[in-house]
Amino acid sequence: MTDKTWKAVEREIARRLGGHRVGCTGKATVDVVSDWLTIEVKTRKALPIWLLDAIEQAAAAADGRLPILVLHQVGQRHDGDLVVLRLSDFEQWFGGDRAETV
Repeated sequence: MTDKTWKAVEREIARRLGGHRVGCTGKATVDVVSDWLTIEVKTRKALPIWLLDAIEQAAAAADGRLPILVLHQVGQRHDGDLVVLRLSDFEQWFGGDRAETV
């Protein structure tokens, strides 16, 4: 039986970040957990171009710093803003599978 794309993506993210896929539990749970992360994975056929352009703009200007994108909704408190970064940047700065480094 072939694996659904979203399940395969969850497994790959779990592998890369040293966690494990939780799977369907019948409850509202996250997709992947590790010792220090809870990860919700969303898979789409295409991401918005403006979003990809924005993170690329941050990356192009990074000059050795961590490129992030902050998403803010007008009229909302900044505590709820979202921070977006590329998985490769996250792994480089914070480590991927911590078992690989031990």
